[in-house]
Amino acid sequence: MQLTTPTTEILSMPTTKPRTSGLTSADLVEGWRRVGVEEGMAVLVHSSLSSLGRVDGGAVTVIDSLRTALGHAGTLVAPTFTWQVTDPDADHVGVPDAAVIERRAAVPTFHPDLPSTGMGAVPEVLRSLPGSVRSSHPQASVAAIGARAADIARRQTLGFAIGRTSPFGRLHDLGGFILLMGVGHNRNTFLHHAETLTPNPRLKVRRFPRNIDGERVWIETLDVGNDNDRHFPTIGREFEEQAGIEEVLVGDAPCRLIPVQPLVSFAVRRLTELLEADQKLRPR
Repeated sequence: MQLTTPTTEILSMPTTKPRTSGLTSADLVEGWRRVGVEEGMAVLVHSSLSSLGRVDGGAVTVIDSLRTALGHAGTLVAPTFTWQVTDPDADHVGVPDAAVIERRAAVPTFHPDLPSTGMGAVPEVLRSLPGSVRSSHPQASVAAIGARAADIARRQTLGFAIGRTSPFGRLHDLGGFILLMGVGHNRNTFLHHAETLTPNPRLKVRRFPRNIDGERVWIETLDVGNDNDRHFPTIGREFEEQAGIEEVLVGDAPCRLIPVQPLVSFAVRRLTELLEADQKLRPR
């Protein structure tokens, strides 16, 4: 009797073909819809362009897709901070010597066309678009485009630049949203906004030049200090768990859409607790 060797059946398994082209505006619009972006929303975006993977047209396509998803009644906002407008010798006291004078003289004064630094390609493209409106703070401006852009960017105090009287406060009042595109809550400026509403916020001094009646002067103001990842990632994670916020991949980027008002309400309470605990731990 002849024995036959059993044949091995080769199963055809489905495979995901690697993408041979970049993400298009239509791809991104579909992604923003899955994240929860709807027409008519006012959305502030914190973004990492590279986190999306390859995008045909880069930041311009990202902005185009977000504006399409928001529609004519929507508004897109991004932070366009200008870290270059700051005192390079902030710790110097007394009459400055020639070297300090020279370094301070090289610091630009803020104007609406001054490029943003350190915020990424998406905010810079938004800032430069025709029809974009920019708020006036020398260090902590935002750019906005869409139906409520002028309203959002209209008022911003020099002191506590991200507090109640600021574009962040206005977005809160309008029931806006935060889109975290490939970044975490350590980049979420609304947690700084929440800290301005706590009883005992951490503080820092902002110092920047300003032209007043043709004279260049240096101005000092107070604002909330830096978190340095101490509390903000924890607060963001806790809020997302409580609110049932789901992370959605758009391209390669993990994205979340966060409602401003519930986040701020939660963050004010938690930050108050955490900062009080920090205070108790400090040596007397």
